[in-house]
Amino acid sequence: MLDYSMKHAYLIMAHNEVEVLGKLVQALDDERNDIYIHFDRKLNHYPDCRTSYAKLTFLEERMDVRWGDISVVDAEFALFDEAYRRGEYSYYHLLSGVDMPLKTQNYIHRFFEKNAGKEFVGYYQGNISKEIDRKVCRWHLLPKSFKETEGGLAVTKRVLRAGCVRLQSLLGIRRNKDINFRKGTQWLSISNELVGYLLQQQKEVRRVYTHTFCADEIFVQTICWNSSFRDRVYDMHDEGHGCLRMIGWKDNQLEEWKEKDFEILMNSEALFARKFSIRHIEVVDQILNEISK
Repeated sequence: MLDYSMKHAYLIMAHNEVEVLGKLVQALDDERNDIYIHFDRKLNHYPDCRTSYAKLTFLEERMDVRWGDISVVDAEFALFDEAYRRGEYSYYHLLSGVDMPLKTQNYIHRFFEKNAGKEFVGYYQGNISKEIDRKVCRWHLLPKSFKETEGGLAVTKRVLRAGCVRLQSLLGIRRNKDINFRKGTQWLSISNELVGYLLQQQKEVRRVYTHTFCADEIFVQTICWNSSFRDRVYDMHDEGHGCLRMIGWKDNQLEEWKEKDFEILMNSEALFARKFSIRHIEVVDQILNEISK
């Protein structure tokens, strides 16, 4: 019988860049890992992902995931639920399909054995009061179209959303007033205990965060902060170190890692990085070669 307490579950949210996803799956192909992938419904077909050692599961229900919308949270919960029902893993790693590990599987498994019980959740360190008020304390109309930017209908939707938020502000309408919110990157590595606790909160999460904006960056941090799991967070004072991820933010834009960044990536303490692209697949191949030695 498998000892799931020594196994890891990799939960991947994929919607594009299938070439990078294939390299990611290859990097995670280890008998100590099970891999679960949610493919966005907008993908026309499943890409060709295969493993030799890790068990690979594609979620049957494919959601239409829209940026900023509660559907991102729904897809995360679907991944957590599928893995949690199948085995009591020591850690669950939430990744996007454009991520890559930066260390060997031996290194990653030793690290989590050494830090067993810690929760790797990143917390943003700046002042978030205005952002929280705008994102989760107001009702947002037409949340599935946050990313739409072109065409007359998109402009109309944007004006309606902004006007609705402005009207709520003028009238003093605020929701979720009694919750102490926190935020950070949605990508994390958490224990079986925390996954179980999150799944218990699923209905409440949908109640609180439906018709909000970018709840995927808020709900786990908030639940963890307001529970005993807060004391188990690996690093509460450094967002990247707290979740062990290198994310290429520059001037508030998410940039792709390039070949020139290889040494920076490999010399970091992070275990994972995002985002990568077929446009710079050379650095992905370099990483894969390095961690496969």
